Amino acid sequence: MAEKTCDVVVIGAGPGGYVAAIRAAQLKMKTIIVEREHLGGVCLNWGCIPTKALLRTAEVYTNMKHAGEFGLRAEKIGFDLDAVVKRSRNVAGKLSGGIGYLMKKNKIEVVMGAAKLEKGAPAPTVRVATKNGEEVIRAKHVILATGARARTIPSAGLEADGKFIWTAKEAMVPDIMPKNLLVIGSGAIGIEFASFYNALGSSVTVVEMLDRILPAEDEEISAFAEKRFSKLGMKILTGASVEKLDKGKSSVKASVKTKDGGTQTIEADRVILAIGITGNVENIGLEAVGAKVDRGHVVVDEWLRTGAPGLYAIGDLVGAPWLAHKASHEGVICVEKIAGLAGVHPMDVTKIPGCTYSNPQIASVGLTEAKAKAAGKKVKVGRFPFNGNGKAIALGEPEGMVKTVFDEATGELLGAHMIGAEVTELIQGYAIARAMEGTEEDLMHTIFPHPTLSEMMHEATLDAYGRVIHI
Repeated sequence: MAEKTCDVVVIGAGPGGYVAAIRAAQLKMKTIIVEREHLGGVCLNWGCIPTKALLRTAEVYTNMKHAGEFGLRAEKIGFDLDAVVKRSRNVAGKLSGGIGYLMKKNKIEVVMGAAKLEKGAPAPTVRVATKNGEEVIRAKHVILATGARARTIPSAGLEADGKFIWTAKEAMVPDIMPKNLLVIGSGAIGIEFASFYNALGSSVTVVEMLDRILPAEDEEISAFAEKRFSKLGMKILTGASVEKLDKGKSSVKASVKTKDGGTQTIEADRVILAIGITGNVENIGLEAVGAKVDRGHVVVDEWLRTGAPGLYAIGDLVGAPWLAHKASHEGVICVEKIAGLAGVHPMDVTKIPGCTYSNPQIASVGLTEAKAKAAGKKVKVGRFPFNGNGKAIALGEPEGMVKTVFDEATGELLGAHMIGAEVTELIQGYAIARAMEGTEEDLMHTIFPHPTLSEMMHEATLDAYGRVIHI
């Protein structure tokens, strides 16, 4: 049995874990990272990156079908599902390999195996079951970054079987292109897969328990999205719940309780469960070291400390928002606090941008209009439509809007919400404004290049103060 010592051991090599490890190494701490399956975690291998590769395919395919609108001819348009999936897997493979390079570059030792915590001092001892036997790692600090997995509800039959009922993982490597697809849940994951399969020809039904899709987004954005998705052929049931799934020989029948209290039966070739995620908290020794778990996630304070000496947790493991960039930033905060760096700030979740890579794209940062008002703010709200922007019209993407929410008293940008082409790239401009505590004056005095989609960010600010130019 091999024994190793280090300053920091990170358990989990996803976007939270590998970034934490790199930052620790940059700060001259001897660092070991433990990963049980693959470098890059779910995000690079089965989440953020491969799904974007699939969605890019859907985007290109959609553009091909509209070639005539651009004066182009494209005949006998089709797709090869196996090739679509292969491209997605190749993209994931390249990036996962890149993480290995980054570990070597930063002189971070990688131990592949399943880790378990035991009581120790000044931090828990880490035992790793590797293919060559057991290794023991004793560190001054242990950072948990074990991520999360798709939530299921076995009691209602909402449990993936890998064949007819999929989680996101199976949805990324489909065995068939479903003629009829049922998506349960309309958060970012559910809507992205609904958009992909709808674009490639599946008849898609989305069931959402709450009264609107994309419930974390601003209400106007949700309403706009539902209209667009419906126009593109999706069937959307809100205020509805799937009570039961019955698997047959080649399809699944879902019993859906509708908002009017009735019951509707939906038959689908495949079902995607997108009803949230739960942290990977099992079998890692949390109970043994005294770390608290609440509703499937590890409880931490603002500095990511678990309460167990020397033990920290970051990323999806500690709860919403379940975003790779949030996990990475938490990793940096955690390590810099451990190192005693000056000027480290706790995470402010209102400064975390969120993106949904559907067609149309959706992006936001900060408070929705409703949440700002609920917080007691008097607000000024600005809006600007894509069909008032020259670049959007030239791109053939005139459907969308940008919405801004400002504090009437101070001019602070409280929130920004977008739907339309490339808004997942545009949102970072507003994220910077939030991080720098920008006001309407800062945004009004910023010169936006023409012709660009970003001009709508300027116009939405101007509109909040009665100064909009192009509508």
